[in-house]
Order: sequence, then C-alpha cells, then structure tokens
Amino acid sequence: MPETLSAPLVVEFPFTRSLGPVQSAFLTGLRERTVLGVRTDDGRTLVPPVEYDPVTARELRELTEVAATGTVTTWAWNPHPRPRQPLGTPFAWVLVRLDGADTALLHALDAPGPEAVRTGMRVRIRWAPDRTGAITDIACFEPYDGETGRPAPHSGEFDDPVTGIVTPARLDYRYTPGRALGGYLAALAERRITGERCPSCEKVYVPPRGACPTCGVATAEQVEVGPRGTVTTYCVVNIKASHTANLDIEVPYVYAHIALDGADLALHARIGGIPYDQVRMGLRVEPVWTEGARHPDHYRPTGEPDADYDAYKELL
Repeated sequence: MPETLSAPLVVEFPFTRSLGPVQSAFLTGLRERTVLGVRTDDGRTLVPPVEYDPVTARELRELTEVAATGTVTTWAWNPHPRPRQPLGTPFAWVLVRLDGADTALLHALDAPGPEAVRTGMRVRIRWAPDRTGAITDIACFEPYDGETGRPAPHSGEFDDPVTGIVTPARLDYRYTPGRALGGYLAALAERRITGERCPSCEKVYVPPRGACPTCGVATAEQVEVGPRGTVTTYCVVNIKASHTANLDIEVPYVYAHIALDGADLALHARIGGIPYDQVRMGLRVEPVWTEGARHPDHYRPTGEPDADYDAYKELL
C-alpha cells in the first residue's frame, strides 16, 4: 500500500473593509462603551445595526442607544475553545437580546459550566480594558441580576470615528489529496508531471481530479505530459504577499495559466526568467526546479517561437 499523503494547511489573509455611517457609529460606540442599534420603519431596533431594512430594503440611518444588559435567547456550550476565540476557558456561545433591542447579538458568555447557563437568564456586557472600535471591545457577557437597562436616542456622532477595519481570516485544516492528486504529487517529487485521461472524451486533465469534469466518469489512465507548455492567459501581481504567506517574491511578477504539452487543462504557475512586461500569450515555457523541492519553483521561457493562437485557444 502506498503511503497516504497528508499535510496541515493554512489559508490566511487580512480582510479590509471600509465602513459606512451606520457600521462606523456602531464600532466607534463600542470603543466608547456604548451599544447602538438602528431603527426600522416599523419601529424595531436592530442590534447589530444594518444599513438597509431586511424587510423593505430601505436605507436605515436612525440610531438609538440600547442598554449593556440583556436576556439570553438561546445558547450552546463550548467545552474546548479554539485559538483566538473570546475566552481561553470553556464558555457558552449566546444570543443576547439587549434591553431596548428587538434582535439578538451573538457573543461569548463567561460561565463556570453549562449548568449555570439557561435561556432567559439575565446578562450584561463585560467591556475589554483596551478598546479599539471592534466587536472584541465586548470582552464577553457575564451573569447579571441587576436592573433592566433603558434605551435612549443617540446621534451616532463621536470624536475620531472608526472608518475602517482589518479582520484576519484564517482557516487551519489537514488536507489529504486522495488517489489521483496523490499520484500527481508523487510524480512531481520525481520531477515528472502527470495527468489522467478520460476514457470517454479522452481529454487529459492536469492536475488530475479522479473524474472527468465534463463526462462525469472516473479517470484512471495516467499520462505523462509536458514538461514544456504554452502561456494561455496571465496576470501581473503588484501587491507583495504578506510575511505570513512565506513568499518572498519581489513585485511585480506574473502568474499565468500554462497549457502543458499533451494536457487539455491549463494549470497556473509563476513565470520567471523574463521581465514581467515581456510575458505574453503563446509564450513557450518550461519548469524550473530548485534543489530538494517537490514541485517546480516557476516556469521560464524555452527560447522557442511563440505558439500559434489556434494551438491553445480552446484552453483559454
């Protein structure tokens, strides 16, 4: 039995968003220990606030302050907190309808155990000591047995309002490629490039998928392709990858779709060995391997004449 390939993978990027007047007021309010909702045409108060009425789609701008106290409407216990979650100890995820609001806000409840949590329990916000204008300015909710808070009108105006946020998005998982892609990766480690041929339409797919995406039948016949190929389309990258991506490539550079000789599906790879503004459709390229690498580092020009457009137009 061949070894089953498996590897941990991380997909991570910063998500940057500019804020409109409603979201700006809401997040700035959290920084100032103030929770704002927005009023709809039928008199409901939505927290968190939205910019358009979910029923009528009308633009909403009338803000109102709601209390920092509220009632749990539903909950789920989290016995094993993950990294970057609100609390490092077991806690409850809760939907809390703050006093004065008609919708519920999702956040964490600090409780000693699931037996201490119930629908209908009263809670209040525990504010983070250092607040920046983000939902994490609410550190969590905590049980509360005091008076019910009251809503009040609010202009939504603050000094130095928050106008944009950057949210890190991250997904950690373990990937197992399966038979078809596993064979492709094993061949790459031997500096060979392989695909699989569909028994029905006879197209060769690289990387192989285990099944033909057109005919829907399983593929098993392995076919060696390339290693040379033709650039079909490309883009110029002008934004340098973050340090977390482990890529140290100077910009600008080119990523291209490359139709390898003998393949009926273009794969994508970086083009090197040529100025970015000289990369073109039809350019003939070949892989460049680095010492000890399990896959090509990039593709470079072969020096051959450019391929005729008709030779690759069906792969655009």
